[in-house]
Amino acid sequence: MLETRDFNFLESQNNFDFKGFFLKVISYWKWFLVSLLISFSIAYNVNIRKEKIYGMESLIVVEDQNNPFFTSNTSLVFNWGGTSDKVQTIITALKSRSHNEVVVDKLQYYIKYLKQGEYFFQDAYGEVPFYVKIDKSKGQLFGRPIKIKFLSPTQYELSVAFDESTVVPLMHYADLSVSEFKVQNKEFKQIFKVGQNIKLPFLHLELLVHPEAFDYVGSEYYVQFDDFNATVAAYKSIDVAADAKALSVVRLQLEGPNKHRLVEYLNVTVDVLRKNQLDSKNLFANNTINFIDSTLVQMEGQIKEAEGELKEFRKGKNILGLEEGSSMLSEKLSSYDLQKDEIDRKLAYYNLLKNYLIKSTDYSKLPAPTVAGIEDPNIIGNVSRLIQLSTERSKMAYAVKNKDMFSDFDSDIEAVKSVLLENIASSKSALLIDLSIVNKNLSIAEGQASLLPEQKQEHLKITRKYNLKDKIYSTFLEKRSEAEIVKAANISDINFLDKAKDVGGGLRGPKTSINYILAAFLGFFIPLMVVFLMTLLDNNINTIEDIQKLTKIPVIGVVGKKNTLNNLSVFEKPKSPLSESFRAIRSSLQFLYKKQNRQGAKTLMLTSSVSGEGKTFCSINLATVFAMSDKKTVILGLDLRKPRIFGDFNIDNIVGVVNYLIGQKSIDEVIQKTHIPNLDVIPSGPIPPNPSELLMGETMGEMIAALKLQYDYIILDTPPVGLVSDALELAHFCDATLYITRQGFTKKGMLSVVNEKHKRGELHNISILLNGFKNTAKYGYNYGYGYGAYGEGYYNDREEPKGWKKIIQKIKSKI
Repeated sequence: MLETRDFNFLESQNNFDFKGFFLKVISYWKWFLVSLLISFSIAYNVNIRKEKIYGMESLIVVEDQNNPFFTSNTSLVFNWGGTSDKVQTIITALKSRSHNEVVVDKLQYYIKYLKQGEYFFQDAYGEVPFYVKIDKSKGQLFGRPIKIKFLSPTQYELSVAFDESTVVPLMHYADLSVSEFKVQNKEFKQIFKVGQNIKLPFLHLELLVHPEAFDYVGSEYYVQFDDFNATVAAYKSIDVAADAKALSVVRLQLEGPNKHRLVEYLNVTVDVLRKNQLDSKNLFANNTINFIDSTLVQMEGQIKEAEGELKEFRKGKNILGLEEGSSMLSEKLSSYDLQKDEIDRKLAYYNLLKNYLIKSTDYSKLPAPTVAGIEDPNIIGNVSRLIQLSTERSKMAYAVKNKDMFSDFDSDIEAVKSVLLENIASSKSALLIDLSIVNKNLSIAEGQASLLPEQKQEHLKITRKYNLKDKIYSTFLEKRSEAEIVKAANISDINFLDKAKDVGGGLRGPKTSINYILAAFLGFFIPLMVVFLMTLLDNNINTIEDIQKLTKIPVIGVVGKKNTLNNLSVFEKPKSPLSESFRAIRSSLQFLYKKQNRQGAKTLMLTSSVSGEGKTFCSINLATVFAMSDKKTVILGLDLRKPRIFGDFNIDNIVGVVNYLIGQKSIDEVIQKTHIPNLDVIPSGPIPPNPSELLMGETMGEMIAALKLQYDYIILDTPPVGLVSDALELAHFCDATLYITRQGFTKKGMLSVVNEKHKRGELHNISILLNGFKNTAKYGYNYGYGYGAYGEGYYNDREEPKGWKKIIQKIKSKI
């Protein structure tokens, strides 16, 4: 029964042999060389086929540009919330969809101008000699290159190649809708004149040549119409960030294959933003001007009516007499009337503003409080803040889908509304007190006027009405002039520090060096992993260390690969390293026999796990070295199922062991002489039906006893112990057993079989021989078969390594 200790060798496999693995990696240097060549070739082809990517940038500064005409009476301000808030607002606006839609539409960047490169279409914007004007309301062929070939300075050929599909999409840029058109032919080709209005079912445009263009006849270009939304989405990726050291400075960066397109986009996007920001600053003034204009239109009729009434009354009357004694009273009444009208206008504005705040949600069109003569900085500041928030929120609705951002805007608007309503309430209370005082003074003055003659009272009444209208009209005209001055004096808070400009360079990609580094890494890593997996999954015995980790049975020696066509390697090349390795094993066996006090003839059995491990080869050459030392030696071919040993000696297998065991022949009749002195062979003979029973019989013992009387060494070539039990039946006849393993062939798990047999005592006095060992770093170590470097001159068939093998040999010798 197997015990746990029989499998202790499994634990030893956990220790990875890094030195052996390193030497094995070196032995596969050709793999690494081929892998690196392939990976670098791929990297090179990828690099030359990649489109070059450039990066352009511009710098803008955001400042508080105060209007020099702002005074206490011209408080038409539009507060962006300080420079910090301005910068964040600008960054958000530059990356917003609505802003980039305006820029893309203005530049018509959804129209691509291309030219055919070696591997791909190149963006030729700014290089082509022409441009196109399209009818946005009509459908344009979408997503397909349109070839333009100039036949002369005034003529060009337009052609489109259609694929198997008979239906092509058309883009309508006016409303971004898509329609379809059924194509009749696979190719369209027609000649047009420069400037001719093209009206095709799938194309509506006009091609014009730049005035500065030259030398373009015979050249071919392409025009392609792309998706508008996809183009906008691409430019939304613009990199916008505030400078870490100067927060008011904003850096804009954009990457793409065409520097001219990048430069133009960066500069135009800032120009559009500056215009929008200036329009926002002027919004307050525009609202005020519009409000005043609508009021003046109404008042013009009232003034004309009052003026006509005054002229009509004065006809035929003594004007000096009517004004005598009432001029001072008239001025007093006019003054009180203006004070009352000013208070009424303020109250009316507050009521209008209150209703607007309660009932409306869009506050972007509120007029300035100064149109009503309101100079309270709290009212003015909060109204301007409310207009700003309302304007920004309406823009965000087209660019941002983040509900949290809308919630923040709504919270800010509600907070400003609450404060503004409180301001309105307190201001109205103060105005009502002032109104009561003015009404009281007005009543006193009107009482004084009632004492005047009736005609003077009537004249005073008409004059008072006219003066009030005239004064109010003049006040509105003054406010309108102030608003116009403020609007004209407004300047944008955004200015260029550095405009985008192509000054050479700017190449950002492709990162060819990174591709080559990656190629080097993969070219080395892939074969390394293959070698590692081969090492990890290799279950063969490759080195002595492998055997020592798996079993405690001693290793008696190492034998190299066969260096002859037949198995008689020792006889044919007696001075080879292979022959010396067998002589070393002979010496070890003689020491083993001496230690056991073995006298007389010695019996040696050779067996293995499976067929093909070199058992017969080792039997023949071990017998040869014994025979060459003047010891009478005989080899018994006991592998009765697959007889092989006779072929190398040019003898037949007609008579052999089987004939003796069944009593047909005597011992002398089955022994066959060989051409090697002192070496005889007894082949297996005809294949019997019962090999195991024959070997178990008493005749086998008699045969061994008879041979001991004639020979010094008896070599038993037996069947594999891992396949059949024949070798176990012969073990008790043997003084020693050699278990043959073969490098790269014998499985590690097969040693568990010999471990088991040895533990149970079925195989005694056993040693292991490693056969077929190749002198290379492939298996991690380098073993010699004789005297190594000291063997120079002793071997007559030593081959000197050359080329890479010589270099690797030197590396291994130093490790």
